[in-house]
Amino acid sequence: MENERSEKGEFSTESDCSTVGEQPTDSAQFSPQPESELRERERKHAESPEKHQQQPGITTEHAAAQQSVSTSQDFIGLRLGWIHFNLRKVVTEIFMSDLFWKDVETPNFDSYRVQMESEIQEILVQVSNLQQRRKWKFVMTDYKLDYIELLQQEVNKNPDRPLDVGKEEEQEEASSQCRTLQPPCSIPRRLVISPGLGGTPVNPQLTESLRRILFGGTFRVFNYEWRKSFFQFREPNSALSYALETDRGGARAIQMVIQARIIKYLLFNRQSASDRWSLHSLSEVGQRDQEKALAAALSDSLWLAGQEMSATVTLVTEDYCITPHLDYKLDNFTEKLRLFTFSEKEDVRKFVLDHIQCFKEEGSHGVILFLYSLICSRTVDRLKEDLDSTTSHLLYPSLGNFVCHQALLNLLLTGRATPHVFNGTLYFGEDGLPLEQPLQGILSRSDVGYLHWSREMMDKGRLPQVGSMLKTPRFPIWVCCINNSHSVLFSPNHSLLSDWRTEHLFQLYYYNGQSTQKETTTLTVDTHSHHWEASSRDLEEDLEKRFPSLEMIVRTKWEGAATDWNGTSPFY
Repeated sequence: MENERSEKGEFSTESDCSTVGEQPTDSAQFSPQPESELRERERKHAESPEKHQQQPGITTEHAAAQQSVSTSQDFIGLRLGWIHFNLRKVVTEIFMSDLFWKDVETPNFDSYRVQMESEIQEILVQVSNLQQRRKWKFVMTDYKLDYIELLQQEVNKNPDRPLDVGKEEEQEEASSQCRTLQPPCSIPRRLVISPGLGGTPVNPQLTESLRRILFGGTFRVFNYEWRKSFFQFREPNSALSYALETDRGGARAIQMVIQARIIKYLLFNRQSASDRWSLHSLSEVGQRDQEKALAAALSDSLWLAGQEMSATVTLVTEDYCITPHLDYKLDNFTEKLRLFTFSEKEDVRKFVLDHIQCFKEEGSHGVILFLYSLICSRTVDRLKEDLDSTTSHLLYPSLGNFVCHQALLNLLLTGRATPHVFNGTLYFGEDGLPLEQPLQGILSRSDVGYLHWSREMMDKGRLPQVGSMLKTPRFPIWVCCINNSHSVLFSPNHSLLSDWRTEHLFQLYYYNGQSTQKETTTLTVDTHSHHWEASSRDLEEDLEKRFPSLEMIVRTKWEGAATDWNGTSPFY
């Protein structure tokens, strides 16, 4: 009987806590009500709705809302019980590991404890969130209103104001002792599409697959830094009108790849550009040209991910498309997706341009929408084939945020989520022995290149060797990863990649996406003058410690090049 109750999520908190020596907690808070009692309550509500109508000011609609709240409370009680059971189980595992492994020399013991502690923290946050949510439900019952009804009233007061108050997360560092549930993230109505537009509603299998391919599990969701990220240009008709304002979090890598594709469009693809292939092509860009460039950049990436045969765009609708289960954490966003699939590239571009506000306006969750579109265009099955034993999902936690794996960057650059930057597929290790599983690298040249430099990885001898497929793209534009921060290096001279004589002395332009940069940085690169090398040959110190990292990343492409900052104070 006890095992049967545990499988259903019905158990006594007091008896469970005693297993690990804890004090019993409030059973009313954690013990879910039996199913028969829930059915009895529903029957009573159905048989006597007039009792609610007899109370002053209570209408039939409010009575129905009250019944909905009551049922929601019981459902949350069940979920709290289920999560608390998992919490107890994990705590017991750690307790027993200390008891039985104390004197055992186990090399993986530390990593096991870290993993268990991480699971405890995640479940604790779940319990805290659901407790707070249940408290809201009780408040709604007192006022005879459903939670969703109150949100709807607030939306009706001001349709354009997003109801996402996730900015409170910015204050977590100042008050990290107390974590409370953030209200559901919401999108302004003008950025939500009508179900009449068509498309295919998301299904439970896809929502779970999206979570797993992104985070490795279904209980992680995008934090506030990601939810607030979108594709926002600098002021139109200005010197930096081509440039996106990027965020400091993990979404910045995605924004900078799209920035590189925007530059490609403005420099080399615009049909109306009379001053084509010049830096002036990137200045004095109007708002409509900005939107066209963004639509072209987004659609190019989606079309490439779909193997240049199809592409899928995801947008958000008003209503939920699925009913999640206990193993899935709601974010009130992914569950409202609708998918639009196209078999012609021009149709993709036009559709994105028609709905460009869903990617470029504040509150749109534009970067997440594009990321979902990218995954759906590639399909989860193809992504699993792209990845290898070194990478199982696309994002990983770092310093309180989610950061892009190299596989996601490669997906954006080449259309394939291969985890490595070398050319081809690696079948043998450094010792010459065959690998258990081949390592997947870059298989073809991309339109936009990639360069990598990290002082820390250089010091440890682990700097990845970027292959020629990424170093020599079809257009002279490179996404740069400098000390884990992403930026763009480019040239308007297309012959820089085809005529070796142009590589003797040339100019590169640099943009790092930060608001502190007020104009495009111009660098003059000299590949034949090595006076700086001659004067330092007798010095026993590493060159990377004497020169800015931006200069070092230029040398990963042009070995031994000297860089002139043209009066700009060197940074990076």
